[in-house]
Amino acid sequence: MILDDPATLAELQARFAAYELALGENDVAALDDFFWESPLAVRFGASESLYGFAAIAAFRAARGKTPPRKLQATQVTAFGTDYGVTVTEFVRQGEARLGRQTQVWVKFPAVGWKIVSAHVSWCAS
Repeated sequence: MILDDPATLAELQARFAAYELALGENDVAALDDFFWESPLAVRFGASESLYGFAAIAAFRAARGKTPPRKLQATQVTAFGTDYGVTVTEFVRQGEARLGRQTQVWVKFPAVGWKIVSAHVSWCAS
C-alpha cells in the first residue's frame, strides 16, 4: 500500500480545506455533499450520535452557523489512492475547551471523496 501518494494527498487536503470553508460559511448544501449519502454514514458530535446520511443532513439543516474556529495540529493521511483520514484540533474564541475532529474519507468511483465517518469532541485544555 502506498502511504501519502502525493496526488492522492493533494486531493484529500483540498477536500478537507473545502469542507472547512463550507463549515465556516454554513453552506449546508455543500456540507451535505461532503458526506457519503448512505444509511451507513456516521457522525458523532459533541452531544449527538447521527447514524445515516438523513440524520446528518437533518442535523445540519437545524443546527445553524458554527462559531468561527482556528485549526491546529492538523494531519491528513492517505492510505492507497481511495482512503484517507483527517484529524485536527480546533479552538474557538471564548471557549476554554479544546475541540477535536476526526474524519474517515473514501474516494468512490462515481462521486469522489466522501466522509464516511466523523467524530467531533471536546476536552479540557
